[in-house]
Amino acid sequence: MIVCHCNTISDHDIRAAVDWMRAADPDTVITPGKIYRALGKRADCGGCLPLFLDTMRSCDSLGVPMQLRGLRRATTQGSDHEGRHEGHRLSQQRPAQ
Repeated sequence: MIVCHCNTISDHDIRAAVDWMRAADPDTVITPGKIYRALGKRADCGGCLPLFLDTMRSCDSLGVPMQLRGLRRATTQGSDHEGRHEGHRLSQQRPAQ
């Protein structure tokens, strides 16, 4: 099935690229941009991205490497403000006295 009509990329091409990247580097994080580069193509209109992502997610070898799982939770745990100082917006800052 053709996933990207602009670049003539099929679901088989996406699966093959994911499998090839995972075999070449088991620790890599696979993104749509990396798949396009592996296929020697560039994203054009972006209309295919929802189907492109669904096809990527259906690949058995796409999973996040074990050492990177839970990394985001560990870095933001106990923090509601994503690492920014409280009052980072002008409207939230206290006036100088």
